[in-house]
This record gives sequence, structure tokens and C-alpha cells, in this order.
Amino acid sequence: MRTTRLKLVSAVAVGALILSACSSGASPAASAAAGASSAASAGGGAGKSITLMVGVKGDPFYVSMQCGAEVAAKAAGATLNVQGPDKFDATLQNPMLDAVAASKPDALLVAPNDVTASAGPLKNIQAAGTKIVLVDTIVTDPSVGVSRIATNNELGGEKAADALATLGLAKGAKVLVISTDPGVSSVDARVAGFVKKAATYGFVLVSDTQYSHDTASTAASVVSAALAKDPDLAGVFATNLFTAQGVATGVKQAGKTATTKVVGFDAGPDQIKQLQAGDVQALVAQEPYAIGQQGVEQAIAALTGQPVTAAIQTESIVVTKDNMTDPAVSKFIYKSDCGS
Repeated sequence: MRTTRLKLVSAVAVGALILSACSSGASPAASAAAGASSAASAGGGAGKSITLMVGVKGDPFYVSMQCGAEVAAKAAGATLNVQGPDKFDATLQNPMLDAVAASKPDALLVAPNDVTASAGPLKNIQAAGTKIVLVDTIVTDPSVGVSRIATNNELGGEKAADALATLGLAKGAKVLVISTDPGVSSVDARVAGFVKKAATYGFVLVSDTQYSHDTASTAASVVSAALAKDPDLAGVFATNLFTAQGVATGVKQAGKTATTKVVGFDAGPDQIKQLQAGDVQALVAQEPYAIGQQGVEQAIAALTGQPVTAAIQTESIVVTKDNMTDPAVSKFIYKSDCGS
């Protein structure tokens, strides 16, 4: 999930992007993305129904994605229905996908909860004629989806290792990775990127990747046990929002905030508070708003016969207490609701 970086652009800039693509020999992917944005902002989706199935309800990452999707759907004249399970769990999400199949929307934006278990319901939806765009996470079956839009997650994992090095960890420093569950494409890629880059710094992984099951309290328990076993644990990489929140809490409760550095993924409001308090030292923030916006644009393009970009990768940035008020950085901080 790497190679192409697309920045969120305003509707005002869309026309300029299209002219630039046509006049400067832009790549086919860039031209297709600009064309999709133009079609959507011009109301090309009037009367179309789109369902957004987020990975889990209430997560500020997915709230921000919803905000971007709502803006793009409104510009296109399409209706948007947002759904999601109460927990990031394919056994909860798949029945909801079966219900989507019965309702037959024109397009489905979906963050699959499992790379394999989610594929069956999605293939059924696609076979019935609904255009599918995978957002944030994917399934391994390459036949699913007209477009796949996500953060360059492997690079994000590398940035987390870089952040720990910037915080002073040196060769031989003990580190731990705590993720959600195996089989989730986004966090698996972050782990892979982190492990690869950590090796170049000579960091020592104290164990295989541990799992929080996307629950902050479990993440706190996992890191507490790790600190009891390795009191000199120097750094922890937590691969998503709730895991990072729990890790920061566990490290603080253990009285290790001064010696065990925490780098988390995602930048929700609660994580920003932990960053300000010094309980977390760095966050790798994504662009969920852009993912939602571009997901709708690609869906509209597919529905209206416009060129579709098969793979789009959005940016990430390392947020620290020192740079978080910089407008170039603060725009990456997630929303708790679409009115904020």
C-alpha cells in the first residue's frame, strides 16, 4: 500500500488540477483521479445511492472519513448512508454487509474488517451490480473493488520507527509492537514497516507482535505485563487509535512515562490530549477525510463511466507536541463530529 501520495484538494482547485493534467502530460492515474473529482463536484452522481460501511462506529478516524464522504456526496448530488459495527469484527460487520446486498445501493465504500473473511459478502454485493470502493482496509482477493484508497501504511510504520529514533532510542534499545488483530490489512502493513525500519536502527524487539483486539483496556494490560517482564523497555509502537490510547494509559500507570517512549498511530481528540500531557511522545496521523472524499469521487466515476483510479495512497505525518499547532500538521488531526 505505497507509491502514490495524493493530497486533499479543495473543490476550487479541481479545475486547475484537470487543466494541469491535460497540459503537462500528467500520469494516467493523476488524470483519472482529477477526472473523478470533476465528475463528482459537477453533480455527476445525482440520484445515486452510496453506502459507507466504516470499520467501527465512533472511531474518530472513521468519523473524519464520513465527513469527507458527506462533502463529496453532497457535491455530486448523491445520497450517503453511513453504517458500521460496534466493534472492529468481521463477524459483526458481515451480517451488515449482507443487509447492504439486499438493499442494492449503487455504490459501497467499505473498510473490510478482515482480509479474507470479508471477501465473500463483498463479492456477492459486487456481483449484484453495486460498485465497491475499498477504503482504509482491503481484502486480499484482487477482484473485489473498482478502487482501493488507503494510507501508505507500511511507510507510516517506518515513520513510527523514525520517531522513536528521533526521541533518542539507540542501537540495542528494547521495543514492543502492540497491534489490533492479525488479518487487518492496514495495521499488518504498519507492523511490517516498523519492524523493517527498526532493524536498521538496531532496536531489539522483546517479543512477537502483541494484540489489543482494538480495545484500550486490553492494550493497557498488555503493556503493563510487558513492562513487568522488561522494566527497561524503551519504546512502544501502538498501531491504531484505541491501542495507542490504552498503551499510553498503561505506561503512565506503571510510572514509566519518562523512560518508555510511546509512538501511536492516528490522531483522535483523546490522543491529542495524551500528546499534550506528555503521555504519548508522537503520533502518526493519517488523512481519513481525504480517503472518504476520494472514495465517493471514485465511486461516482465508476457509476458514470469516467476513468477510475485503481489504487490511491494518501499521506501520513508525524505529530508531536512541538508541531501540532502548525497548520500544515493540525489539518491531519481527526474530528469527533462533522460539525467540528
